[in-house]
Amino acid sequence: MVQFDHVGLTFSGHPLFEDACFTLQKGERCGLVGRNGSGKSTLFRMINGELEPDAGTISIPKNYRIGYLKQQIKFTQPTLIEEAALGLPDHEKDDIYKAEKILFGLGFTEEDLEKAPGDFSGGYQLRLNLTKVLVSEPNCLLLDEPTNYLDILSIRWLQNFLSRWQGEFILISHDRDFMDNVTTHTMGIHREKLRKIKGTTIDFFQQILMEEELHEKSRVKSEKKKAHLQSFVDRFGASASKAALAQSKVKMIEREPVLEKLNAMSELSFAFQEAPFPGKKMLDAEHLQFSFTDEPLIEDFSMEIEKGERIAIIGKNGRGKSTLLRLLGGDLIPQKGEIEFSDNTRMGYFGQTHVDRLDSNHMIEEEIALANPHLNYTEIKGIAGAMMFSGTLSAKKISVLSGGERSRVLLGKIVAKPCNLLLLDEPTHHLDIESIEALIDALEDFSGTVVMVTHSELILRRLALDKIILCEEAQQTVFLGNYDEFLEKVGWDEKKKPAPPKNPQPNIRKKRAEEVAKRAAAIKPIEKQIHETEQQIMALEEQQKKSFGAGAASPELIKAQGLRKKQIEQLETQLYELYELLEKKKKEFEDLL
Repeated sequence: MVQFDHVGLTFSGHPLFEDACFTLQKGERCGLVGRNGSGKSTLFRMINGELEPDAGTISIPKNYRIGYLKQQIKFTQPTLIEEAALGLPDHEKDDIYKAEKILFGLGFTEEDLEKAPGDFSGGYQLRLNLTKVLVSEPNCLLLDEPTNYLDILSIRWLQNFLSRWQGEFILISHDRDFMDNVTTHTMGIHREKLRKIKGTTIDFFQQILMEEELHEKSRVKSEKKKAHLQSFVDRFGASASKAALAQSKVKMIEREPVLEKLNAMSELSFAFQEAPFPGKKMLDAEHLQFSFTDEPLIEDFSMEIEKGERIAIIGKNGRGKSTLLRLLGGDLIPQKGEIEFSDNTRMGYFGQTHVDRLDSNHMIEEEIALANPHLNYTEIKGIAGAMMFSGTLSAKKISVLSGGERSRVLLGKIVAKPCNLLLLDEPTHHLDIESIEALIDALEDFSGTVVMVTHSELILRRLALDKIILCEEAQQTVFLGNYDEFLEKVGWDEKKKPAPPKNPQPNIRKKRAEEVAKRAAAIKPIEKQIHETEQQIMALEEQQKKSFGAGAASPELIKAQGLRKKQIEQLETQLYELYELLEKKKKEFEDLL
C-alpha cells in the first residue's frame, strides 16, 4: 500500500499540493485525474522516490515493489526481446515467453523480436517501455498515459490485462472510457487538493460539482447574514440603550465562518464556426494510391464525402490512417488517382504534424490571427480565451507551451476560420479529460462534416457515425453504419474477413452512393428527433427533481409535478417508438446495401 500523510509540495512559489492525504489499499485500482499541469506526473515521481515533499510523509512498506511507466525512453540492449527481458524479476530471467506474450499483445510481431529497439517509432518504443514495466510483476503499477500511441486493438488488450491485474495501480489517462473500465477508485487533483473516492470519473466530477455548489451557497448565505448583523451594529452601535445588543451582534459576526469565493477555473469551451455549404457532395476521391516505400499503403481507394456526414478512419497503427487523412487534406499528393473538392468546401484541418508548424517565436494571439486576417483584436482575444488563454496568457510565446497547450492553439486556429469540413487526426492526444469533453460537445454541435482518425472508442460511439473507413494492410474499406454496428457485423479480426473486390463496377458504385444518400436522408431526421426528445425528458426530470426538494408542497406544486410526470411518460413512449422506427429504417437499408 501507498500512504500520503499531509503532503505538501511547492514549485517556484506555486503550491501543487497542500495537506494531501490518501491511502492506496490492497487490490485498489485508482484512476488519477486533474488538469494538465496540476501535478499528476509529479505525484508519481514522489511515490517513486524521485522527489521529496516539502511537508508531510509518504509511507511505502518495505519490499513493496513499484513499476513506473515513464514517457522518457532509454534502451541499452541490441534487440527488442533482450530489452523487454530486462524487466523480468531476477528469479524469472529465463522465462522469456512472459515478455513475448506481452509484446505480442501490444502489437509487436515475431519478426520484430530480433530488431533493435531504436529502429521502432516513438509509439512502439513506448510500448516496449510498457512491456518492461508489466513483465516485472510489481506490487503497484504507476501508469502515466499508457494508451498514448496505442491502436484500438492494443488498448483493448491492455484494458483486459489491467482488469485482471491482482495488485494495485494508479493510472493517468486522457481516455475516460478506458480508465472507468479498469479502475475501482478515482483520485483527483483539484484546487491544489487531493481527494479519492470509490467510483468512476463521473462520480468524482459530480461530487466536486456538488461540493462547489454547496460551498458557494453557504458563502452567499453567510455573507448575507454578516451584512444584516453589520447593518444593526452600524445603526445602533452608538446607542447607549442598545450597546450591549450591538456588541453581541459583533461577536456573532466574528463567529461566522470565513468562506472565500472560489476562483473561476479556466475551461475549454468553444464552437466551430460553420461556413455555408449549399450543395451535397463536398469531396470525391477516385482510385487513390500512395506509398512511402515499394509496399503499397493506400491502394485503389475511392469514396465520396457529403455534407453533414460523420466519418471515422480506424485500424491498426501503420495501416495508413493518417496518410489517408493527409491525402484528403492536401498534405500529400496521391501517386495515382485524384481528389475533387466542391468550390464551396472550406476545410479545417488538425494534423499530427501541424502542431510542429506553429511558429515558436509567435505569441498565441499572433498564431490565431494568422488563421483569419479578417478578425479584429477583440475577436482574436475571445478565441484565445475560449482556448483557455484569457487575459495576458494569450501573449505567451509558442516556444514555452506544453504539448496540450499547443494542441489548443491549433484548435483555436481552426475555430478562427469558418469551415464546413473538419479533418482531425487524433486531436485528443495532449488534452485532459475536461478538454476532451468540450471538444466532443463542439463536434456534436457542428452541423458540417467531420472526418476523424481516433483510437478512442468513447469518441467513436459519441459521434453517431455514418461511415467507417477501416484501414488494413494495403487495403481500405468503407463500412456504412456506426461503431457498434461495425463491431457486430465486421469486428476486429482482419484474417476472417474476405477481401472486397478491387474494382467494383461504376454503376454499382453509383447505385450504392445513391442508397447511402437515401439512408442518410431517412435516418438523420429520426436521430435528431431522438436527441431532442431525450433532451426534453432530461430537462423535465431535472425540473421534477428540483420541485421535490422545494419544501412544503402546495396544491399548485403538486399539480405541476403531476403534469410533468405525464409529459415525461408521453415523451418516453414517443422515444421508444422513435427507436423502433430507427431500427426498422436501418434494417431496410441494410438489406438494400
